[in-house]
Amino acid sequence: MKTPVSLGYSPCPNDTYIFYGLTHGKIPLSGVDIGVPEMADVETLNSGALEHRLDITKLSFHALGHVLDEYCVLSAGSALGRGCGPLLVSGAGFDAAGLEEARIAIPGKLTTANLLFRMYAPGAQNLIEIRFDEIMAAVSSGMVDAGVIIHESRFTYVEQGLNCLCDLGAWWEETSGHPIPLGCIAARRTLGKDVIMKIDRAIHDSIIWASEHPRECLSYIQQYAQEMEQQVMQSHIQLYVNEFSRSLGEEGLAAIESFLRLGREAGILPVLSDSMSLQI
Repeated sequence: MKTPVSLGYSPCPNDTYIFYGLTHGKIPLSGVDIGVPEMADVETLNSGALEHRLDITKLSFHALGHVLDEYCVLSAGSALGRGCGPLLVSGAGFDAAGLEEARIAIPGKLTTANLLFRMYAPGAQNLIEIRFDEIMAAVSSGMVDAGVIIHESRFTYVEQGLNCLCDLGAWWEETSGHPIPLGCIAARRTLGKDVIMKIDRAIHDSIIWASEHPRECLSYIQQYAQEMEQQVMQSHIQLYVNEFSRSLGEEGLAAIESFLRLGREAGILPVLSDSMSLQI
């Protein structure tokens, strides 16, 4: 009898690259049935985790800080790194000195980008939730004064005539000394250690498989990348799938712990039991 496990991840190229092997029968996973994965943007997955809806799910690390009593972090599948954090952008002529009064677009309340921006500019109060792929247009049109952009937008904002006010990832790296933790794959603790470890290993092996068979993954990645140019898609994968994706290691875990601790100290994340571990 196989254990049925629900799985959700985003249609972003880094996630479809990571999970292609696992969801297309390339990676053995004995005793576990993951079924048909749910594809949704990360903020939808974040909100679903508050309801404990999926067993294995992609999450922003901000969202993880709200559900760590229910979910643990897998060692494989995360997006951490240097030079890959969210950017705060504006149109020409915006004075960054007016940030506290400005209308700032964020890609979701539970995104890491929002938590990072709130730590960077705690006085900013007028935050407007806009879907991540619509933020640049909102800034360009004047709907908002500035916006926090993520994902592939960091490769295209200059083409949209926007200026970078702050590289929030670089700010985090300089402030903390750690790589920026963006998103992870989390598992419900109730699955039990044996099942969680099997899935963790399978995701690791799926990443290795994708690195060895990149052309076989391509059509699946392109299917969900929609109109993203292939060069941007490849840059996206290269930036967000790295050694931390294969295994968090001590450096990755230290970065996550620091990020969550500072989020709690800022009063944004709930304070959980000191005995609550990141991993199972």
